[in-house]
Amino acid sequence: MPDERQMLLEQWLVMVLGAGVGPLLPASADASFRRYWRFFDQGRSLIAVDAPPEHEDSARFTRLARAFRSAGLNAPEVLAEDHERGFLVVSDLGSRTYLDALTAVQTPAQDSDPRSAQVSAAPATAQDDRLYGDAITALIKLQRGLPTDELPVYDAAFLRRELELFRQWLLADLLQLDLSETEAEDLERIFALLIDNALEQPVVAVHRDFHSRNLMLTEADNPGILDLQDAVAGPLSYDLASLLKDCYIAWPRERVLAWVEVYAEQAQAAGLLSAAERPQLVRWFDLMGAQRHLKAAGIFARLAVRDGKRGYLADLPRTLGYLQALGPLYPALDPLAILIRQRVVPRLSAR
Repeated sequence: MPDERQMLLEQWLVMVLGAGVGPLLPASADASFRRYWRFFDQGRSLIAVDAPPEHEDSARFTRLARAFRSAGLNAPEVLAEDHERGFLVVSDLGSRTYLDALTAVQTPAQDSDPRSAQVSAAPATAQDDRLYGDAITALIKLQRGLPTDELPVYDAAFLRRELELFRQWLLADLLQLDLSETEAEDLERIFALLIDNALEQPVVAVHRDFHSRNLMLTEADNPGILDLQDAVAGPLSYDLASLLKDCYIAWPRERVLAWVEVYAEQAQAAGLLSAAERPQLVRWFDLMGAQRHLKAAGIFARLAVRDGKRGYLADLPRTLGYLQALGPLYPALDPLAILIRQRVVPRLSAR
C-alpha cells in the first residue's frame, strides 16, 4: 500500500504535470533514504525522486545534475523540483546498469566463500572494453569539465572519517573484534599512508560512486550517470579506482592495468596528468582503492548493523579480497592483509 510520502508525491506530480500521470512503479533500490519511481507522462518514461529533506539535499542534486550536463555528461535532466518537500522529476536513463550489461560474472567462490582473496572474474570481452572505454571517456569529461571551486574538498579529515568506518562498523560493531596494540598501530600507520597518498594527487572533480551500479547503459551518450549528489574536489585516481576496483564486479589485474593505461593516455592528453606524474598513477590507484575498500567495508557493515540492510554483506568478501590482494604488492599494506585474512575473514565466515 502507498505510504504517506508516496501519496504526497503522487499529488505533487498531478499538480506539476497534470492528471495524465501514470501509476508509480519502483525504479531502483538505494542505500540512502532516497526512493525512485518510474512513471509515464504522455508516453514518456520519467523518474520521480522522493528525497526526504530532513535526510537528503535535493537542491544539491539539482545543482550537480545541471553541472554534469553542462560538462557534456549524460546525467539526469531535472524537469520539476520541490526542494522544500524533497520531490523531483528527472529524465529516465533506463533500467539496465553496467553491472547488468557486463558479460563477465563473479565466480561462485567469490560470492559464497568469504575466505577467498581472489578478486578476478572472467577475461574481458570486446563489449566490456567498449563499455569501460565509454566510462573512461566520461570520467575524463567529468574531471576536465566540472568546476571544483564550489565542491566540498576531500581533505584529510574527510578521508579519515571514511577510514574510521572500517574500524567502527566492521571491526567493532559487526564483528566485535578487539585489536591488539600492534594491530591498532599498524592500522593507524596504514590510514596515514592512505591519506597521504590521496592528498599528493592532482585535485579534480570526483563523483565518489563511479561504479557499475551507478552507470547506465544508454544508446546515446553512454554511459548515463546516476547518484551524483556527493561529488567533491579530490584525488585524481578516486573515481578510476571506483570504476576498475568495483565492489560489485572484479576483473583480472592485467585487464585492470590495461584499462588504467587507457585512462592514463587520455588523462595526459587532457592535461590532467603530467608526464612526470604518470609513473605514479598505478600506486596512486592501488592505494586509493584501498582507502575506498576500507570505507566501503565499513559502510556495508553499517547498513547491516544500523539499518538492517544485510544484503550488502554479500559484497564484503569481494571488497575485502581487494585489500588482501594488495599485501604482496605493497609491503606497507601487508599487516592489513594479514589482519583481514587471519582475524576478519574467519569471524565473517562464522556469521
